Amino acid sequence: MQITISDPAYAARVRQAFEGQPYMHFIGAEMTGLSPGSCEIRLPYRPELSQHDGFFHGGVIGAIADNACGFASYTVAAAEQSILTVEYKMNIVSPGIGEALVARGRIVKPGRRLVIAQADVYALRDGREKLVATSLSTLMLLDPEERGARA
Repeated sequence: MQITISDPAYAARVRQAFEGQPYMHFIGAEMTGLSPGSCEIRLPYRPELSQHDGFFHGGVIGAIADNACGFASYTVAAAEQSILTVEYKMNIVSPGIGEALVARGRIVKPGRRLVIAQADVYALRDGREKLVATSLSTLMLLDPEERGARA
């Protein structure tokens, strides 16, 4: 699929937005890849990110899937626009067991107002990747007057 980029400085803008997101810092996630229509986020394992059996918690898996879709979608936004998740559905297909998670998001269908994106989340263990979850997201491009003020 052809991805049209309207902001030639999209990469700097998207990376700055990621760096300005407190939750990603809080959990220790980093953006490890960015290109037109796609984004990769890596999250090293820490016990604080696990559920009762020691697997990555489903909420953390969902968070990086959501952000991978969001920042992939943000690459097609105009310079003055932002992006907001409207909804997402996630299927966890295996336990998140490993040294890290990697979420790879990509645009499925860019639109004038809504963007459809998909992410797969993999657990990295002993040098191998195993699919942990897959998600489908709908995101909305926001104009400056729709963004609101931060509290």
